[in-house]
Amino acid sequence: MSAYRVSDLAITIAGKELVHGVSFSIEAGHCLALVGESGSGKSLTCLTPFGLSAGVATGSALLGGQEICGLSEQTLRPLRAQGVGFVFQQPLTALTPHLTIGQQLREAAMQSGAPAPMRSALRAMLARVDLPDPDEKLDQFPHRLSGGQRQRVMIAAAIAHRPRLLVADEPTTALDASLRHEIMDLIDRLRAEEGMAVLLVSHDLASVRGHADHVLVMKDGGVVEMGPTSDILSAPQTPYSKALIAAAPSLTDPIPTRTPVGSPLLGAKGIRVTFPRAGFKLGWRRDRLVAVDSVDLHIGAGEALALVGESGSGKSTLGRAIVRLGPCDSGEVVWKDARLPDRAQMAKAHRRLIQPVFQDPVASLDPRWKVRDIIAEPLGIFAPEVDAEHAVNEAMEAVELDTTLLDRTPRALSGGQAQRVAIARALIANPQMLLLDEATSALDVLVAAQIIALLQKLQRERGISILAITHDLALARLLCHRIAVLDQGRIVETGEAEALIATPAHPVTQKLVKASQR
Repeated sequence: MSAYRVSDLAITIAGKELVHGVSFSIEAGHCLALVGESGSGKSLTCLTPFGLSAGVATGSALLGGQEICGLSEQTLRPLRAQGVGFVFQQPLTALTPHLTIGQQLREAAMQSGAPAPMRSALRAMLARVDLPDPDEKLDQFPHRLSGGQRQRVMIAAAIAHRPRLLVADEPTTALDASLRHEIMDLIDRLRAEEGMAVLLVSHDLASVRGHADHVLVMKDGGVVEMGPTSDILSAPQTPYSKALIAAAPSLTDPIPTRTPVGSPLLGAKGIRVTFPRAGFKLGWRRDRLVAVDSVDLHIGAGEALALVGESGSGKSTLGRAIVRLGPCDSGEVVWKDARLPDRAQMAKAHRRLIQPVFQDPVASLDPRWKVRDIIAEPLGIFAPEVDAEHAVNEAMEAVELDTTLLDRTPRALSGGQAQRVAIARALIANPQMLLLDEATSALDVLVAAQIIALLQKLQRERGISILAITHDLALARLLCHRIAVLDQGRIVETGEAEALIATPAHPVTQKLVKASQR
């Protein structure tokens, strides 16, 4: 008997059919990966039969031989609690922010009716997912952990009640290459130990290779192709599957012509950022966690610099400190010949110079506003004298979006459209530099390739400088002139993008390059 079997599944929302004719089965201890671009129906297919989406499922979904399709929420709840574990894409939002890790693990273990576990059992749960210092982590809150650590906590919670099926919805999207493989290796080990079936949703074909037994390719809510992973990835039969595989960036892709680098634009010297450790009062300066330690870097006009490193290395903290969006204990930032003031003293004229584009495009846009208002918002702050309607239309043209989208809200946009809106909002202020904080990691490979091409076009046409925070070495190589590698808050290696990847000197760089080649 299959651990989970779906037959002729269809899903509708507000009377519109979004998924149709999907069938598959997963045996105990095996992994099936659903791949496809954003909006293809992957997450709906995984979550709707369990009552975790706004969709209505028809057809059949058998969990251990029991039909779950069409059951009421009251009936589904105990079945989910006993038989299924869920690992979601964004662990920071999936974990409860005001509960400690220990409290959340205890709650997860008890959902199947088991008694409250002792602290030693909770420590063992974290140790099992290879989380360092498990006793200390039990008393921490989710925001104090790195992305990879939070994802390990999510996996520990998902398997705390020993489910027969693990549903992993984009579990490695926001992680660096080496950590992606570590998380997938962890899931492989746990499913082998527990005999769990795994239903994996992913647009990261590198994560699928070597980890999933079978692949099901989806497009527009239907099945395009299905078969053993080795067959699909090595010899895809459909043009769509071929396009998905070809769109994934690699370290062997041809490099576009670089834009020339001008005079020095931004220089940072001695940047240091610390945070209080868990259990210490905010005002106590002793025994603080050093996130960024005395970092120097520079960026020229028209230059793109990538900050790369493993999750938790300090990339985002450094980037935000440099552009004065985050805390900075010490150090200085010079823009051309003038010192940038600290975050609290930054004037509008300084803010306008560097505009951010964040990782999650939908979360960074106001859900209640229309696209035209979102893009125009910076004008009210930086340039109220500008004709907003004309400027918004120009920004939409720059990011290759149709003006028919202007009256939509973010939830009516695809992931790629939402990220283009976020870029248009940044461009309308006419900045000289963009801060890209994992700007493509939440997008599927097809859309991410389009966003990279758009950013390359903006570099050529506007000569705009870019500080790109990314865990993707292939993206950094395509987009950036130079790469700076961070490890434990320090820059350990810097160099021209192709040369650094071709001959990495530091062990951390070598590890990242090796992981990106798998």
